[in-house]
Amino acid sequence: MEQFAQLFEGVLAFKWQFLIMYAIGGILIYLAIAKDYEPMLLLPIGFGAILVNLPMGTVWEHDGVPGVLQIFYNMGILTEIFPVLIFVAVGAMIDFSPLLKMPKMLFFGAAAQFGIFSTTLLALYLNTLFPELGFDLKTASAIGIIGAADGPTAIYVASKFAKEWIGPISVAAYSYMALVPVIQPPVIRLLTTRNERLIRMDYHDKKVSKIVLVLFPILITVISGIVAPISTPLVGLLMFGNLIRESGVLERLSKAAQNELANLVTLLLGITIGSTMHFEQFLNYKTILIMAMGLLAFVFDTAGGVLFAKLINLFSKQKVNPMVGAAGISAFPMSARIVQKMATAEDPHNFILMQAVSANVAGQLGSIIAGGMILALVPWLLTL
Repeated sequence: MEQFAQLFEGVLAFKWQFLIMYAIGGILIYLAIAKDYEPMLLLPIGFGAILVNLPMGTVWEHDGVPGVLQIFYNMGILTEIFPVLIFVAVGAMIDFSPLLKMPKMLFFGAAAQFGIFSTTLLALYLNTLFPELGFDLKTASAIGIIGAADGPTAIYVASKFAKEWIGPISVAAYSYMALVPVIQPPVIRLLTTRNERLIRMDYHDKKVSKIVLVLFPILITVISGIVAPISTPLVGLLMFGNLIRESGVLERLSKAAQNELANLVTLLLGITIGSTMHFEQFLNYKTILIMAMGLLAFVFDTAGGVLFAKLINLFSKQKVNPMVGAAGISAFPMSARIVQKMATAEDPHNFILMQAVSANVAGQLGSIIAGGMILALVPWLLTL
């Protein structure tokens, strides 16, 4: 009889909540395959959610021994190895020359981080109304960092401040990054007029010297290391990847970082994030609230960038197309492409892609700096 029970232990351990998680995982996989929304991320996340919600949960733990996905989680997420390796790959992919040609776009990258701080304040306010939420300053900051529109930064901060919420925070960050083509256009249209969307911008394609491109990642690393030392793993590894790219003598390593390293780490990161979506931690009202606030963070990011551009236009003779401000989020290069697509839809001869790319690159830097500021400021505030 005991042997018979062992044959069907998976059936006996089955719970109806598994079906909900299979549906959620299936939706993520559907968006990846049918809609082509960040398939490298959503597909492994969706499948990881299915794996960890199978009866007995052997991929996470079996007979008291960590399973393969728990090993990935302990070694890759809790130690921050996966996020910082992703930053090496991202750094090797980014060309900072458009930003260096138009340094003023740094301000748009800063303005589009509005969602981080507004969402943090929202989480703290909700906690004052409903103390049972348990959204203290550290947890609220980890929720707010979803607004960085940068998955690795969100995971890094959450692993420091809110380990128990890494699942919903990382899933929200990557899911909304994939849904940027759905989230941003309605917000942009709501906050701009057609005449504003028709604004053309001059672009002077001046050449950036190689010495500037090489010195830039070195100087940014040194400055960030002095101003916000805790941000060094994020900024330093991003700039290391960029230095490999710009040095011109490590082409094979640059291509390996952009391809093999990025693909392998993204694959492991995605399925490991999915493995944090066990129904016991995921199916509760707090998770739904975090997901909702994550969406608001992306909306606030977009609005912040657009409204900042409109503010500049009040005092500037050279008008900025407000849509460029929306590209100041860190979803690179997707947001810049969305802005150019919207500009072309209004006027087929309006090309603002390079300005949008500059703002988008600035947003990548801005999100990391914002993450570093949160990591440095929150512990300090708690000592006051």
